[in-house]
Amino acid sequence: MTLRRKVIGEGPMGLPFSQGVLVGETLYLSGAIGYDPGIGGVVPGGIVPETRKAIENLRAVLERAGMGLEHVVKVTVYLKSMDDYQAFNEVYKSYFPENPPARETVAVCGLALGARVEMSFVAVRSESGG
Repeated sequence: MTLRRKVIGEGPMGLPFSQGVLVGETLYLSGAIGYDPGIGGVVPGGIVPETRKAIENLRAVLERAGMGLEHVVKVTVYLKSMDDYQAFNEVYKSYFPENPPARETVAVCGLALGARVEMSFVAVRSESGG
């Protein structure tokens, strides 16, 4: 049996990964930080704008696959510091106000480009395609 997969977006800056891989009705999204290509780096201002931008970056990949945040079933969060946990959650709740996805959050010693947060999603499209 051959695994049918569709790549959704290449890694930014020529990095060797796909932004998302669709296998059947499940989309696996690579980690995203608050990177803004317009400024060539992480958005300034700390955890709140970085969290918003990271989620918006992931939402853009979801949309390219014909999905939205309502399709997200699993989130992995990496924080540079657990001191940002409460502020992160306030932003996160605004994107997932009801029935939030399963999630884990861990602190790490460093993230790409000095980011304070990185997230990855797993999303599932309904069997009816919507």
